[in-house]
Amino acid sequence: MYTIRCVLGSSAQYLASLPALRHTIKLHYRMSSLPHPLAAVCQVTATPNKEANFSTCKQLVEDASERGAHMVFLPEGFDYIGSSREETLSLSESLSGDTISRYTQLARKLGVWLSLGGFHERGHDWETDQRIYNSHIIINDKGDIVSVYRKSHLFDVELPEKGVSLKESAFTIPGPSIVSPVQTPIGKVGLGICYDLRFPELSLALQKHGAEILTYPSAFTVATGAAHWEVLLRARAIETQCFVLAAAQVGKHHEKRMSYGHALAVDPWGEVLGDCGGEKPGMVLVEMDLEKVNRTRRNMPVQQHRRDVAFYHVLDQT
Repeated sequence: MYTIRCVLGSSAQYLASLPALRHTIKLHYRMSSLPHPLAAVCQVTATPNKEANFSTCKQLVEDASERGAHMVFLPEGFDYIGSSREETLSLSESLSGDTISRYTQLARKLGVWLSLGGFHERGHDWETDQRIYNSHIIINDKGDIVSVYRKSHLFDVELPEKGVSLKESAFTIPGPSIVSPVQTPIGKVGLGICYDLRFPELSLALQKHGAEILTYPSAFTVATGAAHWEVLLRARAIETQCFVLAAAQVGKHHEKRMSYGHALAVDPWGEVLGDCGGEKPGMVLVEMDLEKVNRTRRNMPVQQHRRDVAFYHVLDQT
């Protein structure tokens, strides 16, 4: 398995200051012949400044493209992280708005697929109820939106001893359904978002419908991230025998919020292939060897050993 860890600087200016390094890496990828496609799993520090966020994400996508990535994964809240309910709602857009339009143009220009892992999408009854969806959008290399998954499990959690208090349902509509895994150049990708990670039923349903890769773009709190982030991602990989790619937010977004970071790539055996760390924006590049999925499932055929649905519901009948 070919894995590169690349921890980048905290701004687009830092990236732009490395032209010689970027040129060298670009030449390296042109000269090498990798047997499997590359995925870029990114880590950013979004703020309420949408223009600055786009500039940083655009630079990461361009850098990943130059390094040979076929698909780039951005985290939940890649567009912005607001400092209040009112700001969060006021900055939201529809799928036809300027933000997603800019990303479709970027994907088409660079010829890469994008996973935009948590867009603040205005709800269908926006004029009436002023609520949004937390939407995971997949854009292909032609600039077309090929899938939209709206987060189904909302983070309503009070952990006073940990300093965590968030009520996502106060302004977010739960998504109506899971969506089918998407065929991409790196494999068949099943979509989740952040808190969805805690619900194995979702990952097992996606695996059952053909997912080879699960992705959980996130903005985990520092407290919950330190306790549960890596172990949950590895558990989802082990139980489904899928790759798991988890782009992440990191650091201080504004006075009220910080994120844990540690964007991860995990293989079907549960081995961590790349970790962006907990301090700065960056990315990990991972070669997606789908034969490892097949080999893991063949050698340990967990899904074949699974009993029928009625077996697991027998206790409900007693």
